[in-house]
Amino acid sequence: QVQLVESGGGLVQPGGSLRLSCAASGSGFSIVVMGWYRQAPGKQRELVAASNNAGITNYADSVKGRFTISRDNAKNTVYLQMNSLKPEDTAVYYCHANGRRNYELYQFWGQGTQVTVSS
Repeated sequence: QVQLVESGGGLVQPGGSLRLSCAASGSGFSIVVMGWYRQAPGKQRELVAASNNAGITNYADSVKGRFTISRDNAKNTVYLQMNSLKPEDTAVYYCHANGRRNYELYQFWGQGTQVTVSS
């Protein structure tokens, strides 16, 4: 099994920055994709950013130019640098990973970390 542990959430003023971190631990799986989702009250969970092992990234339109995803593949750690934060970014942010074992794909989720953007 794979465990995802997130850190870096908190309260920040509009225009500020935060960096989220997520470390994957465990054995038996090869992590092929890591990324971040978020969910605000009354809204469905949405993809924020993702990165595969080839370095290909994908961002939600609402965060392009403001957020940057990066990975340390050797440590199975993914980061989300969030700049120019807006109140609309307030949500619970979830780390996500896709892992492969014996030609089958599995999904793993972190516990979530709260990001609140408010003055």
